[in-house]
Amino acid sequence: MKRNLYILLGVIVLIGIAVYQNAGPGIQAAFRHEEPMPTETGPKAGLLAPAFTAQGLDGKEYQVGGAQDKAILLNFWASWCDPCQQEAPELNAIAEKYKDSLDVYGVNVTKYDNKKNAQTFVDKYKVKFPVMLDLKADIYEKQYKGVVFPTNVLIDKRGVVQEVVLGILSQKDLEKKVKHLIKS
Repeated sequence: MKRNLYILLGVIVLIGIAVYQNAGPGIQAAFRHEEPMPTETGPKAGLLAPAFTAQGLDGKEYQVGGAQDKAILLNFWASWCDPCQQEAPELNAIAEKYKDSLDVYGVNVTKYDNKKNAQTFVDKYKVKFPVMLDLKADIYEKQYKGVVFPTNVLIDKRGVVQEVVLGILSQKDLEKKVKHLIKS
């Protein structure tokens, strides 16, 4: 009798494991501990990314902030910035390679540049991702507390800043951070 009870318990455990593994994210989510969403906004890892809307060089409006379908790499730059020029081809490659899971947005801090030079930069480096204009540097200075060009802000799908990268990284290092961002 005891043997039958052990066999029955074993079968129930195996069925439970099979149901859990094949039931999809709904049941599995019930057993997962989710990180609570931050309530504070700011340009630091672990905080909600400051929300903004800005017009792009293409005339379209772009919006950053809150939950998105894809992770975001937000790149603040100026056309006269040598590291920004070095980084442009790398950002193009990353934007193309990860287009299904990452939105790359350039933000030209036009207060320290001008629209004509920004357009020349975009044309010269054949920038493949949207470029917004921060005409008065409100986004860069007030919301994201920018201090150096380039500044890359990595934002996950939930709208949470994962990392702020000041200055230029090698393509390999930046891509490593992007891969981690997409998985988060």
